[in-house]
Amino acid sequence: MNSTIHACRVMGELYIGGKGLARGYLERPDLSGREVCSNPFGAEGSRLYRTGDMGRFRQDGSIDFLGRTDDQVKIRGYRIELREVELCLRKHSLVRDGSSPGAWSRQ
Repeated sequence: MNSTIHACRVMGELYIGGKGLARGYLERPDLSGREVCSNPFGAEGSRLYRTGDMGRFRQDGSIDFLGRTDDQVKIRGYRIELREVELCLRKHSLVRDGSSPGAWSRQ
């Protein structure tokens, strides 16, 4: 991340911040270091969280959602890693092969 705010129609990763943002993951400094960073636009000591979502600003100030930086989805509030589902299904004796959405973009 750099301290540049990009113009409309430029794709980038979305970050969130504010008073309700946690300082990091409980007892997970590795994850906190990867997902939470200092906020170059806010007050001293303020933080931003990497959402994993890609987006871009529109002329009216709203944000277009353009996808994810990973293969994670949320179903009924639960985070699901599609790659893990794919690997589990491939272990089944009746499944010959499989692929999760997003696998094409990794190749």
